[in-house]
Amino acid sequence: MNQPAVAAASTPTTLLRRAVTWWLTQVRHALPPTIFFFVGFNLILWTKRLILQEHGIEYSGFFTALVAALLVGKAVLVTDNLPFMRRFDGAPMIQPILFKSAIYWLCVLTVRLAEELVHFVAAGGAIADFGDHFAGQFPLARFLSIQIWLMVLFLAYVTIHELNQLFGDGELYRLFFRWRSSEAKLTRRRRIRLLTHLNRLTEANPIEAFSDRTSPVHTELVAILHQLASPPRRPSLTAT
Repeated sequence: MNQPAVAAASTPTTLLRRAVTWWLTQVRHALPPTIFFFVGFNLILWTKRLILQEHGIEYSGFFTALVAALLVGKAVLVTDNLPFMRRFDGAPMIQPILFKSAIYWLCVLTVRLAEELVHFVAAGGAIADFGDHFAGQFPLARFLSIQIWLMVLFLAYVTIHELNQLFGDGELYRLFFRWRSSEAKLTRRRRIRLLTHLNRLTEANPIEAFSDRTSPVHTELVAILHQLASPPRRPSLTAT
């Protein structure tokens, strides 16, 4: 088989591999918010079910929570690819948390309003009458209560996400599920103090000072890097 034929045969395989890789990347990106909001929505619906049971009203919203979580996961995936979402990456953490939470909240609000508009038009209503329908017959209290809880969940999710990015991707998982309690506290406290010291050191000295191997600043920098690169210290198991 000649080389052009081999290249032509391998092209679809390469494109398929790239497509699958891209799809898996998108799924991994959307999966954490989807799981987080699925759990959060089910907790809200479970609370609502307990309240309604006191009045003899049966309520089940598992499928609603699943669809809503998928919707939020898709909204986060699309929104995170927009360039302006990285506007406050260098600012204090409260700014990107509030900014991203507000953007996610507005995105889901727009999608929910568009969904209600589609249902209204499909039921025979005119687009021009949607405002009167929304003001008069729409269950506004329920709609706003869901939006309030969405903002609370978005604030919690974005805070966790930003902390995970700050400590390093996967660091929070190791802190909560892999390291021992005493080891995690020791390592976390030690690393945060070293990183804070490193940040102050770089702010107080010009870059030329770090290039001079004989300067105290260079020596201090190397010492901090050695401590950051050292493996976690494990707690002693000797009996007292």
